Amino acid sequence: MSDVVKNYRGIISQINKLHKEYSQTSKNPKLIAVSKTFPEEIIKKVIEDGHKIFGENKVQEAFSKWKSLKNNYDNLELHLIGPLQSNKVKIALEIFDVIQTIDREKIVLKIKDLLNSEYHARSYKFFIQVNIGNEEQKSGVKISDLSDFIEWTVKDQKLKVDGLMCIPPYDEDPSLYFNLLRQLCDNHNLQHASMGMTNDFEKAVKFGATYLRVGSGIFGKRS
Repeated sequence: MSDVVKNYRGIISQINKLHKEYSQTSKNPKLIAVSKTFPEEIIKKVIEDGHKIFGENKVQEAFSKWKSLKNNYDNLELHLIGPLQSNKVKIALEIFDVIQTIDREKIVLKIKDLLNSEYHARSYKFFIQVNIGNEEQKSGVKISDLSDFIEWTVKDQKLKVDGLMCIPPYDEDPSLYFNLLRQLCDNHNLQHASMGMTNDFEKAVKFGATYLRVGSGIFGKRS
């Protein structure tokens, strides 16, 4: 068994254990195996061990890797978890099934335009990225703007929002921010909360994450 498969099985085991431990608050989260920078040969090992849900940060890199992977393996679900530029929305809709990083009106309008004209037959999930720590250097909708942005997206643009995503401040305990994201999801009747990475996914399970984004914990350190 390869190290990658061993790591993957270990993470799945941990998630299942945590789900039972925090059964009062856990939402039985799904694992997104974040495969950015790793080649197809490595990713295939995890696919062939039965995993279906993966995440990538860059649209162009994802397209070059996942076009053939999706042709060769059924029922894969690919999440965009990195920034989305308006000139990459078309390519993103071709390769991704879930876009987690919607953060401004321009992106919503571009997505809506393409869904109306070219991609109406496909099913997608769309998440709004929340700047949960109000950090200037980070992408995401400010908490103070979130309600208006969701209302504009759903009511005015008729684009369904399925969940929220966040990256807490690096040097703080993420528990406060995970709890806040869960509350924001509940307040807006949104099913999904994408939160928690390799170093903090245990806490994210406790606070009701529905998707966990784990990369180095499965694939190892990136070069």
